[in-house]
Amino acid sequence: MKYALLIYDNEKSMANMAPDAMNKMFAAYGAYTAALRQAGAYVGGEALQGTTTGTTVRGAGAKAQVRDGPFAETKEQLGGFYLIDVPDLDAALQWARRCPATETGSVEIRPIMPVPG
Repeated sequence: MKYALLIYDNEKSMANMAPDAMNKMFAAYGAYTAALRQAGAYVGGEALQGTTTGTTVRGAGAKAQVRDGPFAETKEQLGGFYLIDVPDLDAALQWARRCPATETGSVEIRPIMPVPG
């Protein structure tokens, strides 16, 4: 079953991170990604640019409103994701617990909804 591991952290803290801490964090994510790949669980994943680069669309057609930035202010922002393919939620939980994001932020696990057709 496929799951999205949604990575949340405080992007202001990340922006103020010392270079050595940043390098350590990137190394941890590199090792985590390598472990996912070696286990055959890795489907994909990406880091996202900060919320100030985002654009939100609300409404459809001529009523659509386009706004800069995120819709809601929160203490943690979505910073990236992994898409994994594992047997069940327990396996997804094990991978989420290993994610470097759990050191300072959180990881939300969401099952991928099968789309008919």
